[in-house]
Amino acid sequence: MAREKSITKRVLNYIFTRSKQPVLLKDLLVATKQYNQGMEVDAGRLGFRLKLSRAYIVYIILVCLVLIPVSLLTHTALAKIDSHISIVGGMVITALIFMGFNFFKDKVVELMTKEVITRAWSLHFPYFAFEEYSKKFVKIFDQAMKEEVSKRDLQKYILEKISSI
Repeated sequence: MAREKSITKRVLNYIFTRSKQPVLLKDLLVATKQYNQGMEVDAGRLGFRLKLSRAYIVYIILVCLVLIPVSLLTHTALAKIDSHISIVGGMVITALIFMGFNFFKDKVVELMTKEVITRAWSLHFPYFAFEEYSKKFVKIFDQAMKEEVSKRDLQKYILEKISSI
């Protein structure tokens, strides 16, 4: 489990560029709201950007790790079968590879979004666990936006409201 997280973290650090600037409170709350609703979060607000060429390299490596062993196992059987089946199979696999990159890209962006949000959350609200309090904070944030609370008073407003709950 720890090794898996380490590999994922290394891949994310390789694929993405991160800003040195901290995530602003309002941007964090907007991103948390979008993330909790299952919407796509603006990566610019969170300070990261996908390096597309590196994402392609990682994806190609992953595809090769899967495709080469499968090809070695099925080569002799497919060589004896009608060549038309192999051609159609090759077309389907090629289509799946190209479609799979979009899914891969969406997944790594989602993982990076969660990592950046949880890290920024621990900076802005160190005493409140993200999983437990994020939905409560978003409700309070929506209320603050309706009441037109200024940016500089936003954190104070949210902490006062959460402490009264």
